[in-house]
Amino acid sequence: MEVGTNKESDLAGVLLSSSTDTPVVDSQAAAYLAANACESKKAKSTTVLDVSKVTLLADYFVIAGAESAAQVRAIVDAVDDTLRQAGFKPKSIEGKTEARWVLLDFGHVIVHVLQEKERNYYKIEQFWNHALIVDREEWVQE
Repeated sequence: MEVGTNKESDLAGVLLSSSTDTPVVDSQAAAYLAANACESKKAKSTTVLDVSKVTLLADYFVIAGAESAAQVRAIVDAVDDTLRQAGFKPKSIEGKTEARWVLLDFGHVIVHVLQEKERNYYKIEQFWNHALIVDREEWVQE
C-alpha cells in the first residue's frame, strides 16, 4: 500500500492531503483502519475481504466477531470513530440496537460486526468465497 501525507501526524500513515485540506482515504486504507479498530476492541477472527472483483457493492468487506451485544457495540463505536477521524462518514449503520449483526456502510468499505452465533449461522466469508482474503500481515498494526 503506497500512501503518504503532507501532515506530520496522519492516523497510522493512511491519510492523504487534498486541495481542500480534508483527509482523503482510499478504500484499502479505510478497510485496514476498520480492521484494526475491530482488533482494538478484541474482536474475534477479524477478516478483510477484497470483494472489488466479485461485486459492485464495495471494494472491501471487514468482518469481525464478538461475544456479546456490548462487545458488538464497542467494536462498532471504535470503527465509526476511527473512520470519522480519517474523514469517512458512514452512509448508514444498521442493527446497532439489537447488536447481533451490525452493518456499517462507508461506501467502498462495508463492515460487518456479528455475535459469534450469527457469524457461524450466516457464514459471510463462505458466501463471498470468490473474494480475496487479505493476509492479516498486510493490515494488522502492532
